[in-house]
Parts: sequence; structure tokens; C-alpha cells
Amino acid sequence: MKRSISAEWLKLRHSRVSLILAVLPILSWLIGCANYYFNQGVLQNGWYSLWTQVSLFYGAFFLPILIAICCSYVCRLEHQNRNWNMILTSPVSIGSIFLAKLIIVSLLILFAQVLFMGLYLLAGTLFPIHEPFPIETIQWALRGWYASLSISALQLGLSLWFRSFATPIGISLCAVFIGLGMYMAKLGLFFPFSLLTIGMSVLSQDKLTDVQSILFWVMNMVYLITFVSMSIRRLRKKDIVTS
Repeated sequence: MKRSISAEWLKLRHSRVSLILAVLPILSWLIGCANYYFNQGVLQNGWYSLWTQVSLFYGAFFLPILIAICCSYVCRLEHQNRNWNMILTSPVSIGSIFLAKLIIVSLLILFAQVLFMGLYLLAGTLFPIHEPFPIETIQWALRGWYASLSISALQLGLSLWFRSFATPIGISLCAVFIGLGMYMAKLGLFFPFSLLTIGMSVLSQDKLTDVQSILFWVMNMVYLITFVSMSIRRLRKKDIVTS
């Protein structure tokens, strides 16, 4: 496993994935800061009002898309020059290959979350907001990262199956709107993309009840295990189309 992770990390050296990880959080931050600046007369709840603005586009739209892009990116090399033929005949298990990619994607998304929180803190300092920094926003960011793991497992399976770089990203975009619909229908705890919205407290900063909190952690783990198992099983039993 360690060798597989090292190999995946080496593939990202000198790549532009770091630029992608920075652009989307910064873009959502700029949009949120502009909204907050022009609506300060209405937004009177300090750090929490700022959070609603900067996290809205990031948590609901940009982060799921960023996950899909990262998953497609880490699978890009395998779909070129019949590299799958060489990888699948190497003395490395399918499970190790998939889990190594999932770990790399999770680390990339963790970096994006840390960057986003840094930008959030910077915005509150620049405006400025004189109230104490709300520690629970860090918890929201960590919950968002945890919720991103199940989405990453799903998107990684799609990216390994489809040769097209854009197809899994398009599927993710469709799932984002389905997730918003599920959230509005009070069924968000039963759909992975809605769980991301709930985890980051994008649309509501109300504290989760004990039951909701348990469901959040359990459902994410169920989805994660399910998507990982399905993807590994499919890769073992089905031939991957190579170019």
C-alpha cells in the first residue's frame, strides 16, 4: 500500500493539480466576500454571516466539482497509452491501487479545506470582524472533509470506469442539483452530496441533533464502504477499456 501511495504521489509531481486546488476555493471566497461586503446592512451576525456567504458556493457547488476533477486527474495517466494493461498485470492488488488513489484524493481535498479556512479567517480579519473566531467553523470544515470521502469513492469509481475526463465531472454536477433537492426535501441525510452540504453547514448553521449527528457519521461511512467495495469488485470482474 505504501508503495502504491508513493507511486500516486509521484504522478502528481510537476502537475497543475495544485493550481486547480487553489483556484476554486479562491473563486468561491471572492464571490462570498463580495456578497458579504455589499450586504453588510443585512448580514449582522459577524463570522456566521460571513460563513454563509463564502461557504455557499464552495460547499454546495465548487467542492463537489473539485472532488470530481481530482478523481479524474489521478486516473488520467492510467487511461493513456494502454497503461491499464501494465498496471493490472503488475504484482499489486486492485484494492491497493484504488485505496491509494482514494487516499491521495482525500489529502488533496484536505489541503483545499485548509486553504478555504485560511481564506475565511483572512476575510474576517480584513473586513474586519471584531467578534471571537467561532471554533465550530473548523468542525464544519472537518465534517465537510469527512463527507467528501464518500463522494470521492464514488467519483473515483466513475473516473476509473470512464475514459472521458469530463464525464464523471458532468455526473457530479448533476448529483449536486439532486443533492440540493434532497436537502430541501429534508432527505439530505440519505444522499452523499447532501451530506456534504449538511456537514459544512452551508445552508443552515443550526446544530445537529444527536440523532442527526449519528446519522451523518454513519451514513457517510456506509456510503464510503459501499462505493469502495463496489468499485474494487467491478474492477476485478470487468475489463477496463483502454486507449
